[in-house]
Amino acid sequence: MLDLLKSLVIGIVEGLTEFLPVSSTGHIIIAESFMNIPGGAVWTKSFTAMFDYAIQLGAIFAVIQLYFKKLNPFSPSKSSLEKRQTWTLWFKVIVGVLPAVIAGLALNDYMDAHWLNAWVVAAMLIVYGVLFIVVERYLANKNAILTDLNAMSYKMALFIGLFQVLSIVPGTSRSGSTILGALILGASRFVAAEFSFFMSIPVMFGVTILKVGKYLLDGGGFTGAQTGVMVVGFIVSWIVAYFAIKVMMNYIKNNDFKVFGYYRIVVGIVVVALGAAGMLHMH
Repeated sequence: MLDLLKSLVIGIVEGLTEFLPVSSTGHIIIAESFMNIPGGAVWTKSFTAMFDYAIQLGAIFAVIQLYFKKLNPFSPSKSSLEKRQTWTLWFKVIVGVLPAVIAGLALNDYMDAHWLNAWVVAAMLIVYGVLFIVVERYLANKNAILTDLNAMSYKMALFIGLFQVLSIVPGTSRSGSTILGALILGASRFVAAEFSFFMSIPVMFGVTILKVGKYLLDGGGFTGAQTGVMVVGFIVSWIVAYFAIKVMMNYIKNNDFKVFGYYRIVVGIVVVALGAAGMLHMH
């Protein structure tokens, strides 16, 4: 029961932070450290490392649920033009994720092995927190160049994808790097957030397949308890992410991202303090 409760907590943290530009990795590291994860028969080091990636898929299902009609090119309620626009949107998403796919395949394991530590996570939380504040202040009196997602060019999609590559550094935040990149390139906050959500779908599906596949190929398996933990984490992250996305999109209709910048700085300082105290467990 305690292991399921731990999974519930991590699922809540994942669902709340996956699509906010605040670094789900940083928050999960803090939560797991307080719960002594990894540790015990269920939360082995290899299982925990895989679990943290796999439950992100639950959050992705929340995006699919919320935007199913918008992302479905086969919807019978769409006109021919709308269906073409949907296909074009998917092509732009593919162009946008290509840099992350290439970089991820080449560097993901290396980054996890050598850069996943309290100091890197804290530094990236703080650096990108400052960047959000600086960029939002710069854009304060400027109108966005791109306010319609359908009008996004393939070039902009590719450049946003290049910003997403930065999220391979732990603590950066995938949504944070893509949203920040889109804002710098002239997208409105709404367009930046939505395109970030859509880019997460193929990326997270791919990452989950790679991480689970590697876990199984390395001899890992699932006990009954571990299966229960996976199911709880997946479902909870799905439900929580669903509401987190709705709240965030409603918030940015009339607000900017500076609050997330300040929040990142505070969390970064917390990570530094916990790391200095030896209280953070990195997988």
